[in-house]
Order: sequence, then C-alpha cells, then structure tokens
Amino acid sequence: MFNAEKMSIEIKIFTFNPFQENMYILIDSDKNCVIIDPGCYEQYEKEELYNYIISNKLKPLALLNTHGHLDHVVGNAYVLRHFDINYYLHELDVPTMNWSPNAANMYGLPGFEPSPQPTIFLTHGEKLIFGNIELEVLFTPGHSPGHVVFYNSKNKFVINGDVLFSGSFGRFDLPGGNVSVLKKSITETMFNLPEETIVYCGHGPATTIGKEKYSNPILNY
Repeated sequence: MFNAEKMSIEIKIFTFNPFQENMYILIDSDKNCVIIDPGCYEQYEKEELYNYIISNKLKPLALLNTHGHLDHVVGNAYVLRHFDINYYLHELDVPTMNWSPNAANMYGLPGFEPSPQPTIFLTHGEKLIFGNIELEVLFTPGHSPGHVVFYNSKNKFVINGDVLFSGSFGRFDLPGGNVSVLKKSITETMFNLPEETIVYCGHGPATTIGKEKYSNPILNY
C-alpha cells in the first residue's frame, strides 16, 4: 500500500494486548533493531516477540516509548529483562508510565509487570542513531504530556504512537490529555512533515500525512 518494500529499514508490526496496540520493530540491513512500544501482555505474545527476534538473529539496540500509557509499556519489563539495552522515554511522560499499574487495575489486567525507569530521556529535535537506523524525535504532547514521535526522513515514515490515526486522532480525556495541545501538535508538527510521509499508528492501519492533513477531524476542534 505504501511501497514499504522499497525502504532500507524493515518495519515489523505486532498487534498485541486487549487494546490491540501496534508495536514496532525497526530493522536495518545488518540486523540491528529498535523495539518501539512493546505491547506484549499475554505470555504467548511475549514469546512471539522474543522468538521473532531470536529466530531472525536480530540485535536489539534500544527500547523506545512514544509515551507511557499502559498499552504501550506493558511489555517493557519483559523486553528489558531479556535484552541488555537502554530504555528511552520523554521525561514528562514518566508520571504517565508510573501510573500504568493503576490503569492495569482499572482495566482488569492481572499480572501487569511495572516498567523499569528510563535510562535516557528523549528531547525534541534530537537525532537517534542505532546502527543504520536514524530517527528524529519530535515532541507531540496532547494525548499525554510527554508524547513523542519518531521520524525517519530517508524512508519517509513516522512512528507516531497515539497522536494521529487513520481518519481520527488520539484521546485527550485521559490524565494529562488536552485537545488544544493535541491539535497544535498535529497541525504545527505532524502536518509540517512531507505529505508522502507514512504514519504508523499505535492502533489501527497506517495512513499518510497528506491524507490526514486535509480530512482529519481534529481540524474541526
């Protein structure tokens, strides 16, 4: 659909947990990989993720979170226990991540394992390089206070967590959410990316900046 086969970075998508959250593994030609928003909750989901990494002889270099909501961090502890890598999160979303055990209780998810604390804080505009994978961090609050997205200009994609969705946008009624802030993040940051940029979402199918720029319902807020 988006000519992803022409990318120099392979993008593997898993859809996990009761919230049907999309987690991503970015893989370069040397089998270095970056794990983003591990949503593996059930034991079979954890094993599926681990077996994929091991069977493909991938070399994990980092764990990145777009934000700290329960469905995006539920697999953090498992990943960090099995792979000796740094964990990256924006400092403003540490309280969101720390509140996730309470959210697990609210949503009835027994056995939730709290995430370890980040080892490195993300900042807007910084470039992250892992092997041949280069990502620009863009600060996009509104769904949560410290939400970020990861933009790769060479391959024209963005891992955008819960900012934009195909024909929709992230919730703003959770703690720390704000629709005015979210709209600003979308219209002033996301919509300034090239229109051909593929938007890989935290839930549901991918979309493009061009499609959402002119039709997304956030424009009506």
